[in-house]
Amino acid sequence: MAGNTFGAVFRVTTWGESHGAGIGAVIDGCPPGLALTPELIQQDLDRRRPGTGPASTPRQEPDRVEILAGVFEGKTTGTPIALAIFNRDAHSKSYDHLRDIFRPGHGDLTYLKKYGLRDHRGGGRASARETAARVAAGAVARLLLGREGITVLAYTVALGGIETQRRELAVIDQNPWRCPDMEAARRMEERIAQVRQEGDTLGGIVEIVALNCPAGLGEPVFDKLDGALAGALMSIGAVKGVEIGEGFRAAELTGSQNNDPLTPSGFASNRAGGILAGISNGDEIVLRVAVKPIPSIAQPQQTINLDRQPVTIKVGGRHDISAIPRILPVCEAMVCLTLADHLLRQRAIR
Repeated sequence: MAGNTFGAVFRVTTWGESHGAGIGAVIDGCPPGLALTPELIQQDLDRRRPGTGPASTPRQEPDRVEILAGVFEGKTTGTPIALAIFNRDAHSKSYDHLRDIFRPGHGDLTYLKKYGLRDHRGGGRASARETAARVAAGAVARLLLGREGITVLAYTVALGGIETQRRELAVIDQNPWRCPDMEAARRMEERIAQVRQEGDTLGGIVEIVALNCPAGLGEPVFDKLDGALAGALMSIGAVKGVEIGEGFRAAELTGSQNNDPLTPSGFASNRAGGILAGISNGDEIVLRVAVKPIPSIAQPQQTINLDRQPVTIKVGGRHDISAIPRILPVCEAMVCLTLADHLLRQRAIR
């Protein structure tokens, strides 16, 4: 019950800390015969790695993945797959002054309460750096889903209070935020530049869609697909809320407005977000996550130290202005891992 393993059939355990020797993942339950190379995994890691993009930390980590086990002659063997990403640019001394101080918005206090000690170097296991291991494992899950024609895509629909007015997915690769609205993307960039000057950070909203997911995935009561997806996305440190389909807006609708009519050619609308009674219905799965602002800010903040004395701090080190867009491949990874697990579970009973 250590909470470091995800999944029932397609199982992933991540390991490592922000300023340790490295991070990685062990995948158990992956079917044999998948064509897996480090280069395939690297495509997703390069979208998450630090030092890229106008909102990113200046920490320069190459995030080169190494496959240590579970692949022979370019194919998965069905045995555990071990992935490692070694840290190359950790500046641990930047955190020495925080050894006995709790940073607001971080897990410093809660980790100490749970374990009786904590790794103060960049947050240790609580750092967003841990998510690189998820992305590496998610790339393997994406490969499995791709064999079934299932694709998963994330994009930014709000950043710093600026919301998209359109969904033109063809343009998401044309701006650093992977935003489907180029005008909104331009305003997002201006907002990031403004907040950077103020020494502050921003949050936003990410939308994730899963296309061509078959009907029937998910369990009927305690492990519904929407519950599993929500739990997977909420396990990302920066995520503070999840919506599926209409989400909270469904509370404002009547039943006649919220129901998706069935026609001989399929559903006439998709307010359910592709899931009914906890089981995929064959339509697009649509999710949104609320991403909180990065808690490490270059402004004075009130806190306490180990002796519970009041302290004013200004967090140094190298930090993102927003978790967006680097969180996008992390969201995709958690959705891929969830769908891969439920796909294999469904095969076991059908």
